[in-house]
Amino acid sequence: METRVYGRTGMNISILGFGCGAVGGLMVRGAAADQERAAGRALDVGINYFDTAVQYGDGASETNLGRVWKSLKPKNAFVGTKVRIPPESFGRIAATVTESLDGSLGRLGMDHVDIFHLHNAITVNGGGASLTAAQVLNEVVPAFDALRKAGKTRFLGITAVGDTAALHQVIDSEKFDSAQISYNMLNPSPAGPLPAGYPAQDYGRIFDHTQKSGVGVVGIRVIAGGALSGSDQRHPIASAPPAPIGTAETYEGDLARARRLMPLATEGFASSLPEAAIRFAIAHPAMGTILVGMATVQEFEDGLAAVLKGPMPMAAMARLAELRTGFNGESR
Repeated sequence: METRVYGRTGMNISILGFGCGAVGGLMVRGAAADQERAAGRALDVGINYFDTAVQYGDGASETNLGRVWKSLKPKNAFVGTKVRIPPESFGRIAATVTESLDGSLGRLGMDHVDIFHLHNAITVNGGGASLTAAQVLNEVVPAFDALRKAGKTRFLGITAVGDTAALHQVIDSEKFDSAQISYNMLNPSPAGPLPAGYPAQDYGRIFDHTQKSGVGVVGIRVIAGGALSGSDQRHPIASAPPAPIGTAETYEGDLARARRLMPLATEGFASSLPEAAIRFAIAHPAMGTILVGMATVQEFEDGLAAVLKGPMPMAAMARLAELRTGFNGESR
């Protein structure tokens, strides 16, 4: 398994991480034996980053990962978790993030995590459940720093959801070590410019900012919440189709566009659309590790097989770019 140096942290992280999220649902609603089998297989092939959050199943993902960790006793593996601060707690951010991490550590059965990510959207003006860049830098960062000094986390991170300008500001501050960034074949804007009228949020080459600031990148929504499978079928333990991040306004919109990328598979550039999506995501050098939702051990194996085939070749990238030109001018 390929590893990459993760930003300025010095950690060497496997290019494929082990996602414990609710969209695929394996680590939230799966059978305990399947959870342990998938995690054990991941460790055996060299996967060393495991990503969870208290929001995944209201603590179920952390509890299940903690049980698996206790059983498998892995060495030299890293764990990240997250906190989402509810709006009613914006007046007590420090206390809220401390209470959240303490709860996460209890469920995980650990004394620290390697990365602690802020899970709130970051916007220019705030509002709702989002935080402004000023709130993040002036209130969240000191609270996170206190937890780092207390030995409860090694590195600080954000989930890069919200307004592009605000996300750039926070990353450019060099206060965070990690950013979870939505990057997929439907929205390549973290890596390069979008054409005028392209139906997606323009992240303004955010990878340029992470690389300049030494921020490691966790690639999320690699398969666009399942849409880049090209199928509307979902496994019984998977979540309902999630709200898109940075792409269409609806999941159905993402699915319809994803199906228009099917020539990548039918013309032989990849064995399947999900394989193409995974190999696209790992092709960019800014990517530290990617997370792929899974409901079954076989879905984990499929993701692993795709990664082991290596990055998408240039001919496939060119065909993808050609297919995406048909999206220009469409509404999100």
